[in-house]
Amino acid sequence: MKITVDQNKCIGCGRCSEICANTFRLNTQGKAEVISTEKSDCAIQAADECPMEAIFIEE
Repeated sequence: MKITVDQNKCIGCGRCSEICANTFRLNTQGKAEVISTEKSDCAIQAADECPMEAIFIEE
């Protein structure tokens, strides 16, 4: 599974890290970053719920 975050779209709301803390965290710039590419339902949910549609998941 490939998970990426578009840093230009991300507003740093933290929703993804709240939903899936094992996959996402906020970096020092306050933007989401991927810390694990393990397949998980919560990563998919985080992508679905990202208000800026900044998270992309490829199987």
